[in-house]
Amino acid sequence: MNYVFGPVPSRRLGRSLGIDPIPLKTCNWNCVYCQLGRTAPLTGERGNYAPPGQIVKEVQRALEAYGSGEVDWITFVGSGEPTLHESLGWMIRQVKALSNTPVAVITNGSLLYRPEVREDLSMADAVLPSLDAGSDSLYRAINRSHPTFTFDRLVGGLVEFRRGYTGKLWIEVMLVKGLNDREAALKDLAAVLARVEPDEVHISLPLRPPAESWVEPADPESTARAAAILGTVARILPPIPEGVNFSNSDDLLDAVLAVISRHPMGEDELARTLERWKPGNTEKALEMLKASGRAQVVTRFGRRFWSAAEMRYGDKAARKH
Repeated sequence: MNYVFGPVPSRRLGRSLGIDPIPLKTCNWNCVYCQLGRTAPLTGERGNYAPPGQIVKEVQRALEAYGSGEVDWITFVGSGEPTLHESLGWMIRQVKALSNTPVAVITNGSLLYRPEVREDLSMADAVLPSLDAGSDSLYRAINRSHPTFTFDRLVGGLVEFRRGYTGKLWIEVMLVKGLNDREAALKDLAAVLARVEPDEVHISLPLRPPAESWVEPADPESTARAAAILGTVARILPPIPEGVNFSNSDDLLDAVLAVISRHPMGEDELARTLERWKPGNTEKALEMLKASGRAQVVTRFGRRFWSAAEMRYGDKAARKH
């Protein structure tokens, strides 16, 4: 499949069947912590990137391949910012008509200032925007947005969306050591969150390879401080679970690439996943991946991660195969 992948384990959504309607890496932000690497160039306008009808057909095929209980959520997530696809609302409606499985959208929230985008997302059962900063200066330092996007417009869009949205609004805060984990920054962020009134605030750490080599996750003390300051709806997300399912894949190489193009995997995690899928063939599968020229190894936090060869990381720690 070209646009549907997984199910992949999610800390917030259980077993998530992913939908990627955006080419790598089409985004209006260039976050320092992004696991998909740097954004170049930044994209400011919506367009019809992937064919909507084909995406819906792939979702239908995937749902037919997996039994009851194997998929907890169907998630529009993207190799960039999914709300840049101007047919997102139509696709959400079509996907919801296929099954009773709830639909989520993971977004940076930058386009929620637009009424048509708020209308598109209003049909999702859960919307999971990002909010990493409580000030314009930190927003620019962390999210490095397209120059036409501003912090005030981001916050205004979130507030306006909350007013009319009846589904679950779960905001993710990515804590980066030395940036938004300090007390003053957290208090600024708490004030903004009080205006947005999300159902939950999910405190996350950059555990997959960040775009910039200097990015580190906040330490346990700072993370606990964030949970205390950000309010009663805030919770710290647990470590990233394992359990990617390749069992219904006809082509192992394509299945692995479909996942690591959206969610880079630690080499140890990937090896364990491959061993569960076909015991005794792990080394051969990794050699195939190396030989394909479509993957790279990125070293972060002293660990090796596998990601797509096209991803651009901010130093020479990425080694193409």
